[in-house]
Amino acid sequence: MMRLGSLLTAKISPTESNMSTESFFHEASGSVRFFVQVGEVVVGAMVGKATLHYRYHADQSNDDPLATYRENEAAIDDAVRRRVANGSTEPIMLRDADIAARIP
Repeated sequence: MMRLGSLLTAKISPTESNMSTESFFHEASGSVRFFVQVGEVVVGAMVGKATLHYRYHADQSNDDPLATYRENEAAIDDAVRRRVANGSTEPIMLRDADIAARIP
């Protein structure tokens, strides 16, 4: 295993893991924390409640950030992979621009 930043990066085999990779809402930071498979490693990442709200549910007042993450997990995880590909290191903190609405 390799330690980068304050989260743990590890090679994960398909059949075993020594850490939980479940996404969760971290109340103290107001962010959803989650892990994304990038190549052979699992990278820790987070996205703020406000970023999720304004990107996906700006018209609502009582949206659940963890549910919003799970509904849009593929797009959000892809944003993490883009950040890693561009040289960002763990932990990845997604910003508004990372998951901004894409214009077709």
